[in-house]
Amino acid sequence: MTAPRVHLGYCTNIHPAESWAETRALLAGPVRDVKSATGEGGAFGVGLRLAARAAYELDQAGVAAEVRAELAEAGLYVFSLNGFPYGAFHGTRVKEAVYRPDWLEDERLRYTSALARVACDLLPPELEGSISTVPGAFAERAPSATERRRIARNVAASAAELVSIERERGRTLRLALEPEPACLLETIAETVDFFERELCSAEVLDELARLTGSPREGAETLLRRHVGVCLDTCHAAVEFESAREALATLAARGIAVPKIQLSAGLRVDRASPAALALLEGFSDDVYLHQTVVRSQGQLTRFLDLPEALAAAPRFANDAEWRVHFHVPVCEASFGLLSSTQADLEELLLGAPELAPHLEVETYTFGVLPEAHRNVTMTESIARELAWVRGVLARRGRALADQA
Repeated sequence: MTAPRVHLGYCTNIHPAESWAETRALLAGPVRDVKSATGEGGAFGVGLRLAARAAYELDQAGVAAEVRAELAEAGLYVFSLNGFPYGAFHGTRVKEAVYRPDWLEDERLRYTSALARVACDLLPPELEGSISTVPGAFAERAPSATERRRIARNVAASAAELVSIERERGRTLRLALEPEPACLLETIAETVDFFERELCSAEVLDELARLTGSPREGAETLLRRHVGVCLDTCHAAVEFESAREALATLAARGIAVPKIQLSAGLRVDRASPAALALLEGFSDDVYLHQTVVRSQGQLTRFLDLPEALAAAPRFANDAEWRVHFHVPVCEASFGLLSSTQADLEELLLGAPELAPHLEVETYTFGVLPEAHRNVTMTESIARELAWVRGVLARRGRALADQA
């Protein structure tokens, strides 16, 4: 089976799985069911979430190449790993704990190393892989330059391992930091600043050169080759940032974007009492739903949706709200609420180039209000992929007309 040059799939973090046995079972069951529901007859790409437990078990078992062959027989292949959530991600309170261990901690580096080793055998041999990861740390964990520099040094240490893998095994893997509200890397401006001031600082590049045995003048090239950004379109929209402009900014600053997570958040165009009452139904005890309110030209950020709702009387009814709640990308509205689907569509249609890895990520299906879960999870994922393929087809026709 030959994998396509452009890789589109969905992230399996929508399915509960912490052990390797559970992960293997979902590949054999739910993932194949989604492929069947899409009606796609060719190779079907998978963005595989491997929890730390699963990654260590698979790494120790040494059967990743065997799994790759099994997937190929079923018409499946893995093109990217989601190494963001380390531990339990469903059915328990996650909130800000999802970022731990972060890049201040050695365990994050150890986990990412295991993912890289697994990727060498799990991904098709001809494929360049990506591993998405936390945006450094939850913001309050990195209040000073000391923490920022430690994070940068640990990321550079991970890059050094990826350099070694490329030299020794001929596999190119890229670590992709994923900016997110309330984190060290929140906005694109902060992300660019971190790359240029911290990752590309003389101290960090000297360390990378030492770790890789490379000339100092080539260290920045190595770092930028193996470390980039995972652009999540929901996260950008929540920050009132254009994902298309974000992609252009990163490209202009020489920062790679190996992976785009195709996602949509909640949007409230006019915060009427009725709309906010509906929005309250999206609060849950599992995930953090960072909220940004734009009122009279100013942005006000809240760590979680309940805090924003409690502060609602402070804002005029015409205030616009954006909420970090991943809703199905194929849905433009939810009654009085809408989604940021238009921002995603603008990116897919208008960006001169897209990332090599495109991954639909709607992990919150299980906590959607019941009224919005009127189809099965399998059908919902299939609809999302069909919507994306439809937009990409429009993009292809537009590019052909311009040629």
